Amino acid sequence: MSEVKISKWLPWIGAMAIFMQSLDGTILNTALPSIAHNLNKSPLEMQSIIIAYTLTLALLIPLSGWLSDKFGSRNIFILAVAIFTIGSLACALSTSLSMLIAMRIVQAIGGSMMVPVSRLVLIYVYPKNQLLKIINFVTMPGLVGPVIGPTLGGWLVEVASWHWIFLINLPIGILGIVLAWKIVPNYKRLKGPFDFKGLFLFSIGLVLLSLSLEFAGDGLAGGISIFLLFILGIILLRIYVYYSKRTSDPLVNLNLLKIRTLRIGLIGNLVTRLGIGGVPFMLPLMLQVGFGKSPTVSGMMLIFSAITTIIAKSWVVPLVKYFGYRKLLMYNTVFLGLAISCFALPNRETSLLWLIPILVVYGAFNSVQMASMNSIALADLTPEGASGGNTMLSVMQQLSISFGISLSAMILRTYTAIPVFDSVSGAFKASFLTLGIITLLSAFTFKFLKPQDGSEMSGNRLK
Repeated sequence: MSEVKISKWLPWIGAMAIFMQSLDGTILNTALPSIAHNLNKSPLEMQSIIIAYTLTLALLIPLSGWLSDKFGSRNIFILAVAIFTIGSLACALSTSLSMLIAMRIVQAIGGSMMVPVSRLVLIYVYPKNQLLKIINFVTMPGLVGPVIGPTLGGWLVEVASWHWIFLINLPIGILGIVLAWKIVPNYKRLKGPFDFKGLFLFSIGLVLLSLSLEFAGDGLAGGISIFLLFILGIILLRIYVYYSKRTSDPLVNLNLLKIRTLRIGLIGNLVTRLGIGGVPFMLPLMLQVGFGKSPTVSGMMLIFSAITTIIAKSWVVPLVKYFGYRKLLMYNTVFLGLAISCFALPNRETSLLWLIPILVVYGAFNSVQMASMNSIALADLTPEGASGGNTMLSVMQQLSISFGISLSAMILRTYTAIPVFDSVSGAFKASFLTLGIITLLSAFTFKFLKPQDGSEMSGNRLK
């Protein structure tokens, strides 16, 4: 295979990987009530399907680059797509919630390698003066997935069954494997031993923290058990901090947290997404369970926010240049919290037309938030720390989504148990108001930025 052919077709492999993952992440939300009905579960207990996936991604992303360099980029990419595809088939064949959660974990094992390895190959193949253009190209399908995912998921549920939201991955995955075998180069680079001890401490600690939130949201364990899980998770993470300072090549280099913009960006991702992270999970549930709308209608409504998210990305550079990161993130987080709170305004009798402006405003502020928050986190990284910092940001993004969904489920469950909320829709309204307040309060995180932070970043770095 010549270099010309690689340069011509290789970006499409990365684009396909990102599209598969983004589609899978959004197509599921509108199908949750149908899955719950088929598996004889409450629709309000289905967050585990999403949390299991995002948490597994977060835990295994650091391993993907080492595996690629150790065993070959083509070999690991094909293995990743194969695992993701087999996991998708197994999800479709699942007959219980426990089995579906287990198969989502299998799916996520493939997903945790699929996108990072495809990006790593592009970094190895293309010179720096072409890399930005290539990365922008391959990330575009990631923006298309959220646009078609919710509607496609709702439509498939109505015309066929929820199983097809997973079966749709099969032909894409098989095509990806065939093309990867012919196109993806098999780069291998000398690599030392992997920090499996660090992975164990870090992963188990985070899993226990996530499980404490998950059990609190589901009511699956008592208060003492939840507290013990939380404390044990904190202890293991504290042990990892001690361990990482005494090993030469730790899984997560915590010394990078001395970089103030990275530290604030990571903390901002976590606390802000505690409010934002549950919105894509909660909206389809509110429309279907609270307001009685069909899966197709529910999915179509989410298009407005997805399209606005894409459009608003072009606003980020001029907004940052005008306000600076500190002011923009503080103000935008406040407005984003207010937009989320506005989802508490409609009720079962309200025309869905009144929901469209809220979705549009939410999509715009959310887009600005994600782009500016992520780019300031990477603003002051040196070339030596770029890989480690980017890995930390990727892990934090997935973790915060998992925590956000767990928290929103816990809040919703709490309100449904309070007699004053005489309907499910009332509990949803109170939950959105609470998530909005949490998001609004997270704006104080960005107060610790300095006015000049990020001023040297070029506009291209923000995209």
